[in-house]
Amino acid sequence: MGALSGRVAIITGAGRGIGREHALLFAAEGARVVVNDLGGALDGSTTGATPADEVVETIRGFGGEAVANHDDVATWEGGARLVRTAIDTFGDLHVLVNNAGILRDRVLVNLSEDDWDSVVAVHLKGHFVTMRHAATYWRERAKSGETVRASIVNTSSTSGLIGNVGQSNYGAAKAGIAALTVIAAEELGRYGVRVNAIAPAARTRMTESTPGLADYVVKPADAAQFDVWDPANISPLVAVLAMEDCPATGRVFFTQGGTVRLFQNWTMTTALERDDRWDVAALAEQLPTLWA
Repeated sequence: MGALSGRVAIITGAGRGIGREHALLFAAEGARVVVNDLGGALDGSTTGATPADEVVETIRGFGGEAVANHDDVATWEGGARLVRTAIDTFGDLHVLVNNAGILRDRVLVNLSEDDWDSVVAVHLKGHFVTMRHAATYWRERAKSGETVRASIVNTSSTSGLIGNVGQSNYGAAKAGIAALTVIAAEELGRYGVRVNAIAPAARTRMTESTPGLADYVVKPADAAQFDVWDPANISPLVAVLAMEDCPATGRVFFTQGGTVRLFQNWTMTTALERDDRWDVAALAEQLPTLWA
């Protein structure tokens, strides 16, 4: 019996990279997996749907259960069909892993409206759409008296939580995903749904094209050396978060190699206080002391 035996999971963007590793591990741990992938290029243009089918073939090759789905998670209808695929194929849905994403990196003054809209649509709207349709299904089950033990795992990024030059569109979407995760956890807990997010660091098409990262994500020359950038390192945390009895919710985790760290939400630190309204000159003088 695997850690995810009996669980039905949707994994978006699962044709390559981190998503592919999620799908393979989930299936190896006994989950029945809906492998969602458009087969798109890094910038979101479509190049064919074969990656999802190839992952399904691999899973079935070692005795696992999986089905491919090629819907666009950034569309309302696509998200609905994706959730329906899980229910129609496997009879239920327990886990949603939002992983799909694209990149269109440019500094702000070179960023086009389409660059912004496309990245925010796939990442932030793509998370919302699938969550909305899955949450509706789980709410209906809970209201009918059934016990729901569901899990959503979203994918944020240090580009949004810490910041990275040239990724204002991507970073804004990823920061939004972290906020969406925290709020959704508060809202959906009453229906038996836990919501968490990860901010992974691994070698993917995205990181290999990210400014400043290309020189760091290469495989070690020595095959015996632990590869901290291997995307397969990310998936065990996602599997744990997807387990029926995992207690975590409303959390955002950083993970790379053998490291798992908990992000702390935005917090207020030191304060400037007075018993009356600030005047501009006095506040201008004191404001730098907040970060000095």
